[in-house]
Amino acid sequence: MTKDVIALTPRMPDPVVVVAGLLAGGPDLLLGPQGEGAVIQLCDEQGRPLVSVEAPLLIQVEGEAERLLGTEPPRVPYWWTEARATTGVPEAERLAGTFAARVAELAGGVGWPREATRSLAVVASDGISAAPVPASSAPAVDVLTDKVAVVVQDRPVVAMTAWLADAYRAAAGAGLGLQIVTPAGTTLSPAVRESLSSWPNRWVVQDERDGYYDGLSGAVLRWQEGMFAPVAAADAAPVDPRISQEPGGPVAAAFHPEPGDSGERQLALTFRCVHPADERLVLGGALETVWQELTGTAPGGWGTAEPANLPWSPRRLTDLARSRAPEPTWFVVVGTPRRPGLATIRVLRTKAGVEEETTLAFGYGPDEEPPLDRLSGVAGALAVRHRLQSMLVQLRRARRDLAVPPCFEGPGVPVAFVLGAEEVRNIPGDRARRTPQATAPEELGPKTRPALYYRFPGDPSDLSGWADFERLMRHLKQT
Repeated sequence: MTKDVIALTPRMPDPVVVVAGLLAGGPDLLLGPQGEGAVIQLCDEQGRPLVSVEAPLLIQVEGEAERLLGTEPPRVPYWWTEARATTGVPEAERLAGTFAARVAELAGGVGWPREATRSLAVVASDGISAAPVPASSAPAVDVLTDKVAVVVQDRPVVAMTAWLADAYRAAAGAGLGLQIVTPAGTTLSPAVRESLSSWPNRWVVQDERDGYYDGLSGAVLRWQEGMFAPVAAADAAPVDPRISQEPGGPVAAAFHPEPGDSGERQLALTFRCVHPADERLVLGGALETVWQELTGTAPGGWGTAEPANLPWSPRRLTDLARSRAPEPTWFVVVGTPRRPGLATIRVLRTKAGVEEETTLAFGYGPDEEPPLDRLSGVAGALAVRHRLQSMLVQLRRARRDLAVPPCFEGPGVPVAFVLGAEEVRNIPGDRARRTPQATAPEELGPKTRPALYYRFPGDPSDLSGWADFERLMRHLKQT
């Protein structure tokens, strides 16, 4: 598998340090720019890439190295310098490891993973060859076909790094799917899970028992016609007794969870706010309000990729979104190790104004209670101060650390749905207040223009709440 190696250093690796690291393969290897100069590639004599090195990133947010790498970094702030070895060239992996080891040694930090970043010796490069990389591909892409771009990742958490975000945008721009291949022990960041929700994007898990399977659906996969696709039930014989059979095809045995309830929970909120396009507009206020109300603190940091590298600042977030308008901007926002939280914000310029689409999740352990009693207050604050359009709140049995494992996790169940004041006003008559629900919705905000808060049982073991939610949606949307 392709190897990523990272140097975490208290001092910025200056050009001399970076060049010293790149000389790990000897002076006969060549340097070349990629990605508008943001990436330097170490190439062989034919110009084929062996190692790609991204510009150092200053991390000013606590907990990101622990969350994504499981390692203890230098004290904040520190520099994150990442290198990626080309697939299928063993010497390239050693070159990347030596590069990170040299940068860590000269800039006074540590390398990750430790076992790959210990040697400072020059790696013999005679006769090294690498598979040519298509000129149109991003540095992170390992295999490119006419249907998908395949990225191979071997790290504890696959995050929406700048490289992976580039690969995702490049694939989408070319009309291709993105398929991420990982070993069985890897998890996904929630930010990556969102990007893999549409076909033919996939999380492909390599497992010694089941071969390849989809880490989000469990479908057994096979490389066919230029992409990983589910094995049809008719093609699955002889059937491995450890693999269950479904009408659409076999489901990997490794996808089935261990029995029992760990007691861990996630509280997930999805909400949209629509603001007038005004020079005084400051984005991120809605998310900050929710974070403060539910955790007692502001978010820890933000960025346009993972790791999140900037201290939380709605003003700086707004400035960046404004500089990119009318193009949409995507942000990731993280919490602290004490209260795991992760949000993504998509800012869109539309005819209605400036829209913020936010997806947020907090994790809770067996001895922690999600603050369900504060939700109506949160909804009221969003409705009154942040022009809330709608919000859905769910509770689910899932990991406290928010990482997405390659096995079945039960779906969330609805806890509450909120309709903003403008949407309530646009529904004819009194239909928004008179619903099929057993209890009337709670009014939030001014009595003349209230938002409405609809409650559901919110029991993670009872999925019937979705039937109630669907009835409510049909009722509200009828013409």
